[in-house]
Amino acid sequence: MLDFIYYPVSAILWVWHTAFAAVLGPVSGLAWVLAVIFLVLTLRAALFLPFLKQARTQAAMQRLQPRVKAMQQKYKDDPVRRNTEIQQLYKDNGVNLFASLIPMIAQVFVFIGLFHVLRSFDRTGTFDYLPFGRTAAMTPEQNAATANYLFGPSDVQSFLHADLFGAPLSATFAGAGELASTVALVALPLMLIAAVATHFTARASMDRQTGATQLPFMRTLSLWVFPAAAILGGALLPVAILLYFVTNNAWTLAQQHFVYRRLDAETAAEAKRVAATRADAAPKPGVKPKRR
Repeated sequence: MLDFIYYPVSAILWVWHTAFAAVLGPVSGLAWVLAVIFLVLTLRAALFLPFLKQARTQAAMQRLQPRVKAMQQKYKDDPVRRNTEIQQLYKDNGVNLFASLIPMIAQVFVFIGLFHVLRSFDRTGTFDYLPFGRTAAMTPEQNAATANYLFGPSDVQSFLHADLFGAPLSATFAGAGELASTVALVALPLMLIAAVATHFTARASMDRQTGATQLPFMRTLSLWVFPAAAILGGALLPVAILLYFVTNNAWTLAQQHFVYRRLDAETAAEAKRVAATRADAAPKPGVKPKRR
């Protein structure tokens, strides 16, 4: 159903695994680990400019908030006029609300694609997670002999035998069985790192919002509920997916820091330019202003 997502994600993962396997060997677990990490880095790098646009849109909306509030009060009895005026205000200031959603939508699609491709390396059990669709169970022999998108049977077997410090990449903390202790030593730190990165990413974003635009419920949700979900939900995810979350969340935290510093520098430069323009236009001491 979502092959337009699965095949591109599979292709990028295949390219990186092929590159690292050429150096580390085709059965190397590290080659798979690096392939997942560099898949995330590749896709997030491609989304950097849309993310920058999103950050600028959010900053512009923050600056326009007082004017929006004034319009809401002025046209409180005329919702059509109110919405028209606010949309025109956003348009005049280059704010495109839909464009700001592109990074979020793209990341959702990437996660769907990566989850499905990695989950499809092991099709020995049925799974029915929307929107992935239901996949009938295969025997281990059938699974090992069946290609997974761009990955041939040999790649499927390689992934199923790949591990990170002894923890199979296809294993989950909740269903590790005899390997539970080994998987826990790898999965728990990854889950904690993902949760911490989620918390500090949300905190940095919240700290830039004014009190008028902050909702206590959303603050609690972003700062504490989502990080807790990263820990609790991580127990049900394969180690390979946890690697995705850690890499993605770490990238988001670093990227957010870089982009916010850049936006602050741009804002300071613009304020300095405006101040210089006003100073040049102001009458000089001892000189009478010209009358028009």
